[in-house]
Amino acid sequence: MTPEELEAARDRLVPDVVADGLRVLFCGINPGLMTAATGHHFARPGNRFWPVLHASGFTPRRLDPSEQAELVEYGLGITNVVARASARADELSDEEYRRGGRVLEEKVLRLRPRWLAVAGVTAYRVAFGDKRAAIGPQTRTIGETRIWALPNPSGLNALWTTPKLTDAFRAFRLVTGLPDASCAGGPED
Repeated sequence: MTPEELEAARDRLVPDVVADGLRVLFCGINPGLMTAATGHHFARPGNRFWPVLHASGFTPRRLDPSEQAELVEYGLGITNVVARASARADELSDEEYRRGGRVLEEKVLRLRPRWLAVAGVTAYRVAFGDKRAAIGPQTRTIGETRIWALPNPSGLNALWTTPKLTDAFRAFRLVTGLPDASCAGGPED
C-alpha cells in the first residue's frame, strides 16, 4: 500500500464486526490508516491483536484481518472507541474520546455482549472519565455488560511485549469462562 493510499484513508469509518449477545466485544482505540484502507480491523502488520488473540486461546487458529467476520462464530466482535481513522491515537481529542464513549455505551446497551474488552486503558480512562482505571476488570458496567481494560496491542506499545500481551489476554479469557479455543477445532458453548 502506498503512502498516498494510506493518507486517503484518513477519517474513514470502518464497519464494526458485531452481533447481538456476543461473549466479548473487543474495542480498539480507533482505526489506523491501514485498517481504514483495507476495511479490516487491526490490519497493520506490526499490530499484535490477531496473533495474541490466538495465542491466548480466543481463536482456534491465527486469523488474518481479512477473516475478521469469522470472529462472530466464536462469540467475539470488534468495535472502536473513536470511529474515525487516524495515523496515531494522539491525533484524537479528549472530546472525541468522550463522545466515542457515549456512542460505545449506546452500542453495548443495544448489543448486550457479556464483556466489553477495551484494548487501550488510556482510551478507556478518557472515554469513561475514570482516571484511575488500570489493566484488568473495571467496577463500572454498561447494563449487564462487564468491562475489562486490556493493553493496546499496537506494535508502537513497546512496554507490552507479545508474551506479556498474550498473558494479559489469556488472564481475561480465563475470567470470561471461555474455553481455550487454541486447543480445539472450533467454537464451543
